[in-house]
Amino acid sequence: MEYREFVEVYENLGKTTKRLEKVDILAEFLERIKKKGEKEWVYLLSGRVFPNYEPREFGISRQLAIKAIAFSFGINEADVIKRFKKIGDLGEIAEEFALRKKQMPLVKGKLSVGKVFDNLRKITEIEGKGAVDRKLDLVKELLGYASGREAKYIVRTLLSDLRIGVADGVLRDAIAKAFLKNEERASEKIEEAYDLAVDWAIVFDAASKGVKELEEIEIVPGKPMNVMLAIKAKDIAEGFEICGGGKVGIEIKYDGFRMLINKTKDGEISLFTRRLENVTRQFPDVVDVVKRHVKGESFILDSEVVGYDAKTKKYKPFEAISQRIKRKYEIEELEKKLPVEVNIFDILYYNGKSVMKESFRERRKIVEKIVDSVEFKIKVAEQIVTDREEEAMKFYDRALKVGEEGIMIKNLNAEYKPGRRVGYMAKLKPETKDFDLVIVGAEYGTGKRGGLLTSYILACDDEGRLVEVGKVSSGLKEKESEGMTFEEMTKLLKPLIIEEKGNVVKVKPKIVVSVTYQNIQKSPSYSSGYALRFPRITRYRPDKSIEEITSLDEVEREAKKERK
Repeated sequence: MEYREFVEVYENLGKTTKRLEKVDILAEFLERIKKKGEKEWVYLLSGRVFPNYEPREFGISRQLAIKAIAFSFGINEADVIKRFKKIGDLGEIAEEFALRKKQMPLVKGKLSVGKVFDNLRKITEIEGKGAVDRKLDLVKELLGYASGREAKYIVRTLLSDLRIGVADGVLRDAIAKAFLKNEERASEKIEEAYDLAVDWAIVFDAASKGVKELEEIEIVPGKPMNVMLAIKAKDIAEGFEICGGGKVGIEIKYDGFRMLINKTKDGEISLFTRRLENVTRQFPDVVDVVKRHVKGESFILDSEVVGYDAKTKKYKPFEAISQRIKRKYEIEELEKKLPVEVNIFDILYYNGKSVMKESFRERRKIVEKIVDSVEFKIKVAEQIVTDREEEAMKFYDRALKVGEEGIMIKNLNAEYKPGRRVGYMAKLKPETKDFDLVIVGAEYGTGKRGGLLTSYILACDDEGRLVEVGKVSSGLKEKESEGMTFEEMTKLLKPLIIEEKGNVVKVKPKIVVSVTYQNIQKSPSYSSGYALRFPRITRYRPDKSIEEITSLDEVEREAKKERK
């Protein structure tokens, strides 16, 4: 299969903003991939060469992409930089120079998808001495044979910025349309399979063989998966209603971060966040405590990890321990400085088989049987079972008094299903006007904040498309001891810059933040049609992915409430 076929699809996807048109384009192309391609090539539609949970990246910064274009086409880097300042898209610049190049390769040939895919994978595997030069050689090999448009998308892929508007929801619906045409709930079945596999190649391959093959996808210890999420309840009564009424399980909503604890049958323990990140290396203390205090040949446990003060034994807010998720050095020092307690509240897999279809009541019994609780190390999440709202309210008040976020209300008869499911789980915490949003752009500050990105453009989700809802410049700190600083945020955002015009930058949508606001107003200045007034960042959320950010529907609902 020739790479130009992918490029044609990229171009067609980029020409439309209509979701259904994108689904139609992809559905037809997925059938072609099935006939004459490899299942892994489906990753290229998201600008990747591995599943979403795989941490390996191309490691091609904007500066290195400039060097690669100059190196590949035999021109000065200064010429590339000059064009970049004017155009702001290195993909288009690569296309321009590819069309302009005078010296063609000695051996002419058509660029195959296999060649592009293989070289891209090799780029992710290169490290150590001479890594930059070896990466440049692989890029040059591709660009040397590429047409103008092929060069554009090779560079955009390397920068993880395809600009074709294909989110997971669009790919999900396209797979459903291509292979499950006559099935009821086709997209839902695809999503359920993906939540277990978190690998589009596996889902694409299974769906192309039929719904039976799709339904055979199961969770596997040692691999990440999407977790079950709660619906926000406005009060105790609504929490009971969401969970079907009658007796419910009520647990503390800890101010920590979600962790899936895996143990394979060969005894290997691995830890994953809800963002599918493998944090086993960052939490050797958790690995040790699980080995000592959880019985079972193999399992997958759902838990909340909470930090506490080593001296006072008082629990700390999430902000205090969030740095442990990202830190890959000075692990032992952080382990002592920021100890954690693991609260186990569910189990998905036990001794060779999935228990997700079991009721929560039965899954809880397994947890209680296999976990030996040790204070400030590991414990079964505290729970009461009740059908009385007054009793639930007392538990809620007590949780708040000890500094926790609130409570979780759970349907005792429900199976475990990833995603937001009515009737499975609700969360209740003191009402605040806050959203989880992703940063898509930023502006450089001036004066003492010169050189730092200090004003951030925020976006919510509109059915897989990111739409802007305002700009925030308050909430971060000047000193590291006080919390997330402008300097730290700048360090996170700079490697994600994909476009720069004057003092404004566009960044890859990866950094999720919780934002409070005073109210919402209609605004033509932002693509959502709304703007948050007096927004303030309350916390950086490295534990959340962009799939979990606030939706435009939620923004609109809150805006309507304010107008009543």
